[in-house]
Amino acid sequence: MTRMLLVRHGQSEWNALGRWQGQADPPLSTLGREQAHQAVGRLGTVDLIVASDLDRALTTAVILAEGLGVGPVLVEPRLRERSAGEWSGLTRADIDEQWPGYLAEHRRPPGFEPDEVLNERVGAALDDLAGSHPDAEIVVVTHGGVVYVLESDAALPFERLPNLAGRWLTHDGQHLVLGERIELVDDVATGPPPAAAEADAAHDDERV
Repeated sequence: MTRMLLVRHGQSEWNALGRWQGQADPPLSTLGREQAHQAVGRLGTVDLIVASDLDRALTTAVILAEGLGVGPVLVEPRLRERSAGEWSGLTRADIDEQWPGYLAEHRRPPGFEPDEVLNERVGAALDDLAGSHPDAEIVVVTHGGVVYVLESDAALPFERLPNLAGRWLTHDGQHLVLGERIELVDDVATGPPPAAAEADAAHDDERV
């Protein structure tokens, strides 16, 4: 049985500005680096640290790995954030101006990665991790949208995931089961609070 903790990265510079990121690659903010260092003290012994290839996740993972004395970090591109398409880099105000009504109606632009595509690539990555590391304890540094789509698939209600918070899951080589959520640092809300229209597990993108 492989046990994994899927963790959202530390605050990025775009998190602090309230910009939708998707697969854009802004770095961690100073606070984000501090969060990663603080999180080390709340993690126990782990066998492996895996990260999305986006800088905000990979840098968080490297800080965790150095603090825990585990490494090198295994990079898995399939664990990157959902593509936000045409909305990458935009704020809510930008989106409301350029795509009026879309957020309120849970509509997305053509380039926005669908849930089923995101779920398929993330699921395949987790299946491969469990297959190649049976019985391991793994920290997976990824993105809010990745955790949200797994929770949505498990019919769990939407709940905002702070930076350096995550969810445990187990994988027996065939089945993936979600466990509890945990927070590795004190929650610091970043950017404007998510509006109700965005707080939808089936559609939420990692904006804040």
